[in-house]
Amino acid sequence: MRRILFFTLSNIGDAVLTTPALEALHQCFPEATIDLMADPRSSLVFAHCPYRGRIFHKNKKAGWRGLGSLIYQLRRVPYSLVVDLRTDGLAYLLRAQKRLTKRGIKPAGPHAVERHMAVVASLLSPSAPIPPCRVWLQPQQVQFAKAQLSPLPGHRWLALGPGANWPPKIWPASAFTALVNAVKNCFDGVVLVGGLQDRERSQAIGAHLPLPYVDLCGSTDLLQAAAVLQQASIFVGNDSGLGHLAAAMNTPTLTLFGPGRPERYHPWGNRNAYALAPDGQLAQLSATTVAHRLFQLLEKTP
Repeated sequence: MRRILFFTLSNIGDAVLTTPALEALHQCFPEATIDLMADPRSSLVFAHCPYRGRIFHKNKKAGWRGLGSLIYQLRRVPYSLVVDLRTDGLAYLLRAQKRLTKRGIKPAGPHAVERHMAVVASLLSPSAPIPPCRVWLQPQQVQFAKAQLSPLPGHRWLALGPGANWPPKIWPASAFTALVNAVKNCFDGVVLVGGLQDRERSQAIGAHLPLPYVDLCGSTDLLQAAAVLQQASIFVGNDSGLGHLAAAMNTPTLTLFGPGRPERYHPWGNRNAYALAPDGQLAQLSATTVAHRLFQLLEKTP
């Protein structure tokens, strides 16, 4: 196969969870160029993927005219294969020798990664392992992270992600502070990571921390945040894209779930765990419970 079009997903975490299927395609067809259909919110995840071709954006705000223009661009390319992890049927409007979609798949398990892998399963050996999630960094992002974290003492750093895209998915700021107090002897410093909308929450947490900290909420792009998380000893955060970025960097990750489906959407990999709030109410999840899960994760991950 010479050229493949791969439909990834929109939200940051969802996009990261498509990268094992993307990696499997590359391993199966190492000489192929893989174009990506992505979303402006998350396409930076794929910016430095070494085997990608073009990145196309499907912008819902562009309406029917934008969609028509996009289809026109895509139909100019005769693809050997189109892999569609979405469900909107766009793959059937394009020129392709072969199409793979979610229709009729038989996942090996409930997780989103397993569902995505099922779409490409017909191309792979049944015994082939599932590749890990990936985010590709450049030296400048790593250098940025090291510079931002240089004020912190030692090297045992606890990264916290206090935000999320929906209030019921957000653990209280006071609970994050209580968690750090419970585990402070295991760490030298704290890193707060998130968007600009999380700054007020991160400031409330930082004001009462017992350890030195760096607040980077609103100060990084996606890849800079990933590079920061790569430097951390462990990440604890709400159900958001940051947990998936941390897991893709092979940083042990503890995700706090209130409402949601952790069996399907928890960060992928064997260095990750989650804490589930009673009755789906994060306000009822105690710092003591989270600290216990954190200690368990630290024990099983070197």
